[in-house]
Amino acid sequence: MADGEKLIPINIEDEMKSAYIDYSMSVIVSRALPDVRDGLKPVHRRVLFGMHELGVRSNSSHKKSARIVGEVLGKYHPHGDTSVYDAMVRMAQEWSLRYMLVDGQGNFGSVDGDSPAAMRYTEARMRKIADDMLIDIEKETVDYQLNFDDSLKEPTVLPTRVPALLVNGASGIAVGMATNMPPHNLAEVIDGTVAYIDNNDIEIDELITHIKAPDFPTGGIIYGYDGVKEAFHTGRGRVKMRAKATFEEVQGRECIVVTEIPYQVNKADMIKKTADLVNDKKLEGISNIRDESDRNGMRIVYILKRDAIPNIVLNMLYKYTALQTSFSVNNIALVNGRPQLLNVKEMIHYFVEHRHEVVVRRTQFELKKAEDRAHILEGLIIASDNIDEVIAIIRASNNADEARANLIERFKLSEIQAKAIVEMRLRQLTGLEQDKLRTEYDEIMLLIADLKDILEKKERRMQIIKDELLEIKDKYGDERRSVINIAGGDLSMEDMIPDEQVVITISHAGYIKRTPLSEYKTQNRGGVGQKASSTRNEDFLEHLFVGTNHQYMLFFTQKGKCFWMRVFEIPEGSRTSKGRAIQNLINIEQDDSVKAFICTQDLKDEEYINAHYVIMATKKGVVKKTSLEQYSRPRQNGINAITVRDGDELLEAKLTTGSSEIFLGLKSGKAIRFEESKTRPMGRNASGVRGITLANDEDEVIGMVSVHNFEDEILVVSERGYGKRSSIEDYRVTNRGGKGVKTISVTDKTGGLVAIKNVTDSDDLMIINKSGIAIRMSVEDLRVMGRATQGVRLINIKGNDSIAAVAKVMKDEDEIEEAEILDIEVDAEDGTEIDDTDTDDKES
Repeated sequence: MADGEKLIPINIEDEMKSAYIDYSMSVIVSRALPDVRDGLKPVHRRVLFGMHELGVRSNSSHKKSARIVGEVLGKYHPHGDTSVYDAMVRMAQEWSLRYMLVDGQGNFGSVDGDSPAAMRYTEARMRKIADDMLIDIEKETVDYQLNFDDSLKEPTVLPTRVPALLVNGASGIAVGMATNMPPHNLAEVIDGTVAYIDNNDIEIDELITHIKAPDFPTGGIIYGYDGVKEAFHTGRGRVKMRAKATFEEVQGRECIVVTEIPYQVNKADMIKKTADLVNDKKLEGISNIRDESDRNGMRIVYILKRDAIPNIVLNMLYKYTALQTSFSVNNIALVNGRPQLLNVKEMIHYFVEHRHEVVVRRTQFELKKAEDRAHILEGLIIASDNIDEVIAIIRASNNADEARANLIERFKLSEIQAKAIVEMRLRQLTGLEQDKLRTEYDEIMLLIADLKDILEKKERRMQIIKDELLEIKDKYGDERRSVINIAGGDLSMEDMIPDEQVVITISHAGYIKRTPLSEYKTQNRGGVGQKASSTRNEDFLEHLFVGTNHQYMLFFTQKGKCFWMRVFEIPEGSRTSKGRAIQNLINIEQDDSVKAFICTQDLKDEEYINAHYVIMATKKGVVKKTSLEQYSRPRQNGINAITVRDGDELLEAKLTTGSSEIFLGLKSGKAIRFEESKTRPMGRNASGVRGITLANDEDEVIGMVSVHNFEDEILVVSERGYGKRSSIEDYRVTNRGGKGVKTISVTDKTGGLVAIKNVTDSDDLMIINKSGIAIRMSVEDLRVMGRATQGVRLINIKGNDSIAAVAKVMKDEDEIEEAEILDIEVDAEDGTEIDDTDTDDKES
C-alpha cells in the first residue's frame, strides 16, 4: 500500500444498497421518466435545446444530424451517440409521435422497422411546434442547472406552450417502475385544458367529453371504451387498438384491405407472423397476403379463399395477429422530481401550474426590462431639456468618468443614466429624436402599468394562458386519427365462427357431425338420391336436423336426460364422412342414446327462456311440458329432463310457446290432435301425463309435431317410401289421451308409419334411408290428399332398405322464383333458410 493511503472497511451490503439506490434514482430522475411539465425526458429536452442553441430552428436550413448530435453530446448529454441520434430520429417519425418535433431530411426509418440512415447522411431542423416549446426560454422563465462538467448551463424544463405530455405521450422503463402514456389529439387536449382553467373543480367525466380518448399517430380503431375511462380516472388501464380494415373485391376475389394498423406495431413483422400462421394452418381462409403500401399510404391486402367468409377471417386476424393489440396505460411522470401516478386531471393541473409560473416569470422579466429602459429614458429626457448645460459639463471634463461624476452631481442622476447621456449620439439632439424619446417613454410607462396589472391579477394571467393555448390550437390542431368504437368488447368464440346453416346428422350407432347445408342438392320427387354418409356396416343414419352454428343444442336421451352443446362445438365433417361418437362429446351413459334435440337461441335471455316450453313425448304415449328456463343452466354431466317409466323411452322433445297444438303419430297409422294448454307445466323430474292411447302392445309413438300456424299441413311418411300431406283441419281437436284418428292407410306395401311433420309449400323435404342414401325434394311436388289414403311413392326403396329419418328444410322464396325463371336446380346454399320465427319446430 502506498504511503499516505489507508483502508476504510465498508459493509458490502450497505455499499450495494446505497450504490443501487443512487443508480436507480439517477435512472428514474435523469433518464427514463418524463417531466410532467414539458412532457420530455432529459435526452429529448437536450436535443431540442441543443438545436435551439445551434440556431437550427424551423425557419433556418437543415443541418447535418451528426453536427446536432455532436453539439448535444459534447455540451449536455454524456452518453452514447446512438442514444441521442435515436431520440432525435423518433421525434421525426410520423408513426412514432402524434405531433413531430423534428423535421428530418433523408432516411429516418420506416414503420416496417427499417433502421434510419447513419447520422452523417441525414439532416434535421426543428419544427414550428418545437419552436413553441422553447419560446420565451431567454426570458428567465425556467431554472437552469449546470451541465455534466459544470462548464455550461442547461434548462431543467422547457417553458412549453404545448401540453406535450398528453399530446405526444411517453414510454420508458426505469428501475422498479415504468411509464407508458398514450398520445392524444392536440385540439381535444387544449379544449380540456381550457375547460379546467375555467373550472378547477371540473370532474374527470366532464373532461372526457373534451379529451375523448387517446389519438394514435397510426390511426386505427380504439375498440371498447372501458379501458380508456379507467386510464383517465386512475392513470392505469388497457386501451384496445384495432387495425382499420375494409372488404374489397380485387380481380374477382374477396379481399380484406388494411389501411391503418395499431400504434407501435411493426408492419413487416406482423405480415410475416400472419403468413406463418396461415402456413401452419392455424389461420384458415387466406390464400395470399400482399403489402401494397407506398408513399400515398398503407395498404395491406389479405386475399381470401373462395369459400372464406370475410367477417370471420377478419375476426380471426384480430384474435391471432397484431391487427388487434392493447396499449397498457401507466401514467407515471416526475412531479417536483418525484415519480407519481397521474390521472388526466392531475396532468392538466401540473401543466397549467407550469404555464402560470412561466407567465409570471416572463412578465417579471419584461417588467424589469421595461423599468430599466424607462429609467434610462428619464435621464435622456433630462439631458435633452438641459442640453447646453450638459454639453458644457462634458466639454469641461477631462475624461468620461469625470463627465459622468459631474453630471450625477449636477442633475442628481444615477450611474446608468449618466453613462447613457455620455454615450448619447449627436443625432439624438434633433427635435425629431427628442419627440421620439418622449413618445417611447409614455409607451413604456403604459407597458409597465399593464405588466404590473398582470402580476397583480390571477384572472389576467389565466386569460393569457388560455389565449396562448387557443393560438397553439389554431396553429397545430387537427382532426382525430383514431376512431372510437365504444361498443367494442372481448372477442367471443361466436365472432370466429360463421352463423351459417348446417345439417346435423346422428347415426344409429351414435355418430354425430355437422355439414354445411350447401353440400346437399335439391332433386325431383322419385329420384334415387345421393350418398349422404358413409357409415360402418350395420350402422345407418337415424336423425337428421338443420340448425345454425350459433344456436344452443339441447340433447335429450332415451333415459330422459338433457345435455347441452353449442352447434359449432359439433365436429364438422363432409357429406360422406362418418362423424364423431356422441359419447366422446357429451358425458352420456354407455347404454343410453340421444333421441331428440332442440336448437334454441340465447339461454341467458330471461324473456326468451320464460316464454318458451319444452314438450316431450315417449314411445308409450306419455307427454310432458316444462319451462325452457329449467334447462337454461348448462351442466357438464347433464340433468334429468323427465322421469321415464320402466319399458318406456323418450322419443321427441320440441320447443313451443305455450299456445301450440300437439300431434302425436302412431306406428299403426293413427294420429291425435290436442291443445298444448291441456298439459300443465311440470318440474324437470316429473314423468308426465298420457298423450295418446296405443292400439296394442306392438304399437308405439313414432313422432310428435307442435303446430301454431294452422295453414301448415301434416306430412306423414311410411317406412317403404310412401307419403302424403293432409290439411290440419282433417284432424279434429280432441282431448289428450284418446285413441286418435287414421292418418294413413297402413298396408304391407306401405309399411308402418315412420315420420309425421308439419309442412308448407315453401319447405323442402330431406329423406334418408337406412342404407345411407339421401334425397331432397320440394313439398309442393306432393299434392294434398285425404287423411285415410295410403299416399304416393316419395322415394324408390331398393330391396330390404327402408326409410330411417325424414326432416324438412325451409326455402327462400325469392331465390326459388329466380331459380324457376332461370330453369336451374336450386342449390341448398342458395335456396334454404332457417325460419327463426318457427320456434316450435327448430330441429327441422
